[in-house]
Amino acid sequence: MNPLLIGGLIGVILFVLLGLGLPVAFALGLTALISVALFLTASELGYFSTLVFDSLNSFTLLAIPLFILMGAIFGQSKASKDLLEAANAWVGKLRGGLAMSSVVACSIFAALTGSSPATSAAIGRIAIPEMLRRGYPGGVAAGAIAAGGTLGILIPPSVTLILYGIATEQSVGQLFLGGVGPGVMVTVLFSVWIFIAVTLHRRSRTRELVGAGTPANGDAGTDQSSAKEVLSTAVEISGHTWRNRFGLLVKVLPFVALMTGILVALYAGITTPSEAAGLGALMAIVLVGVLYRSVTVRKLIDAALETTRTSTMILLIVAFSAVLGQIMSFLGVPQELATAIGSLEVNRWLIFIAMNLLFLVLGFFIPPVAIILITMPVLFPIITQLGFDPIWFGVVMTLNMEMGLITPPVGLNLYVVQGIAPEIPLRDILRGTVPYVGVLALGIVLLVLFPEVVTWLPSQMFSG
Repeated sequence: MNPLLIGGLIGVILFVLLGLGLPVAFALGLTALISVALFLTASELGYFSTLVFDSLNSFTLLAIPLFILMGAIFGQSKASKDLLEAANAWVGKLRGGLAMSSVVACSIFAALTGSSPATSAAIGRIAIPEMLRRGYPGGVAAGAIAAGGTLGILIPPSVTLILYGIATEQSVGQLFLGGVGPGVMVTVLFSVWIFIAVTLHRRSRTRELVGAGTPANGDAGTDQSSAKEVLSTAVEISGHTWRNRFGLLVKVLPFVALMTGILVALYAGITTPSEAAGLGALMAIVLVGVLYRSVTVRKLIDAALETTRTSTMILLIVAFSAVLGQIMSFLGVPQELATAIGSLEVNRWLIFIAMNLLFLVLGFFIPPVAIILITMPVLFPIITQLGFDPIWFGVVMTLNMEMGLITPPVGLNLYVVQGIAPEIPLRDILRGTVPYVGVLALGIVLLVLFPEVVTWLPSQMFSG
């Protein structure tokens, strides 16, 4: 049978199992078993357990639970509150400043945890009630947190980038450095959209209030003035002294220094990713213990349990997707697909767009970890054959998968925000979040036009 037809049948089997509601890891494993039974010999079934073991027998994979542990430790502290206060002290006076502060806090907390849902939950619990109290529309408040949380899979250390590096045999250190520039860029783009959204809301509300008033009624004019004053203060934050700003910044600098140290140690070759993750987890305990004096046996146990649950889910997906990818390689699916596409006289950017549309559609239904591990064994040979930089492509792919975290039906961040802010209807959350999908698409376009945003920092570190 033609390898491409076999690959199509395997894909149909996988999506049928996912449609039946099976967890992603088990759907991958069962698809692999069915593929062996249908397309390979019975004797090769005995290699299944060996392939599972080999797929997890990687020292680099140890970085995943250790980085997750580091994030869980920070999640048990008051770091999120300090980050929000520090960000608010510096950008809070801008229009929409509190929402911008939330995005900035999300970007830093994302670097500490590497988890989008954890970032949305930690910052959102503090920021959303405060934004609502200050008069922000529910959609604007929820959208800022849901979108800001997506930075968790982009800004290093990112579990998504680690898995991409493992799946494609690329340097995790270079991928981490490649995510820094786009992380800053997306944070700025999110803040620009918040400014626009708040400005549009103010103008809309002003027109509504003016339209509701009647000149004949003196009280109406007073009510309008009061309403405008409330509306104005709803999107501006009280000022901070320079002493206060730098005082709050001091609390944040140790965390920033930790993340910078991890990146430098990785790229300079001082540590492996797993060693850097272990050092990061240890330093997280020290920092949280020194700054917050909140390290207790109970909190360490809770962090360990959270780490175990999350890591087990991720590593099961890693194991079974690697086995499925190996089986497809045995059957010649990726090789045949790469050859077929290479023979087409089509502009490589059309193929690039088609791949991104595929990632976007997959992101509607399955998490980023699964997307990477399912698609890369098949698509990576095509990426390299078309001449795309693997580091650059990994970061672009990550931006694409950020969209999946804020789009239904499986947009995880949407439901995290709904859980911590049940007073905001889901339709308002969706309405406030949809524009950020466009912002992320704009980010991809900018990375296509200016690939140096990704490649410059890794190249500078390498040359140094």
